[in-house]
Amino acid sequence: MKFRTLAVALCATTLFAATLGSAEPREFQIDAEHFSVGFLVGHIGFKHQLGMFLEASGEFVWDEDNNELHSGEVLIQADSVFTNHDRRDRHVRSRDFLHARRHPEIRFEATSWEPAGADSGTLRGDLSLRGQTHPVALDVTINRRAEYPFGHEQYTVGMSARTVIQRSQWGMSYALEDDLVGDDVQLILEFEAIAQ
Repeated sequence: MKFRTLAVALCATTLFAATLGSAEPREFQIDAEHFSVGFLVGHIGFKHQLGMFLEASGEFVWDEDNNELHSGEVLIQADSVFTNHDRRDRHVRSRDFLHARRHPEIRFEATSWEPAGADSGTLRGDLSLRGQTHPVALDVTINRRAEYPFGHEQYTVGMSARTVIQRSQWGMSYALEDDLVGDDVQLILEFEAIAQ
């Protein structure tokens, strides 16, 4: 009887271990309808100008069970910048800032994910902007993981990410003197990603 109980326990343990080992990373596509890329930058000390990029896409490969990121990429169309003022938008697209004609894409490529618990962590990667690439670190919060309640009804992960960069590091030195336009730029990403 003891032998039979032990055999059952060993089989159950083996099956459980095999189940854990069979977990595989999944690809997630960021839903374009629920992807917001924004920024805040100081203006002469009076306020922070809010802007957005209206065209962006992204994907990542994530082993959710083990909380391990295998790869990730976000592409932003530089000329899609929007600050609710046509003349300012044209200026931001110019060589003084994004130089969008020569460098049409802003690209972030993930290099590592450092969990700080089940639902937060630090995402590190390389940000390519205006032909220059520098490392950045984003604070990430995983807001929800569940089957979507309507529409596509697929498994979805919702995330918020924040970081601050110095635009001068990417060659944007226009109006830095007297802090007419701030050097610090807060980047804001809000998105839902659908498991493939």
